[in-house]
Amino acid sequence: MKTNCYCGSTLSFNFCCETFITKISLPKHPEQLMRSRYSAYVLHNADYLIATTHHSKRKFFDKKEILHWAKANTWIKLEILKAEENQVEFKAYYLDERLQAQIHHEKSTFKQEKDIWYYVDGIFY
Repeated sequence: MKTNCYCGSTLSFNFCCETFITKISLPKHPEQLMRSRYSAYVLHNADYLIATTHHSKRKFFDKKEILHWAKANTWIKLEILKAEENQVEFKAYYLDERLQAQIHHEKSTFKQEKDIWYYVDGIFY
């Protein structure tokens, strides 16, 4: 039985985000990185989230806090609203610690250096 990737792709996880999270391949565009970062939240993989954050912004992110937030929530689905050259607008649906439905709506900016895409920052709605 085929299950779709956590990111909502029609591909299975092992042919989609897992290839990026396990460093078998690199995301070719920001949307792929965004999707793999969402899957990393689902999987509580804070190391990947830190590694894919641009080095100039890593000091603002705490691995322990990322891991707590990832584990405290039940991730439901990712909806990509718009993907442009270096930005991705998305909604991540989840249940918080009180099992209240929440939506994280963000327009993320990404930067490519030496063929590697990184998350830089986001505007939250």
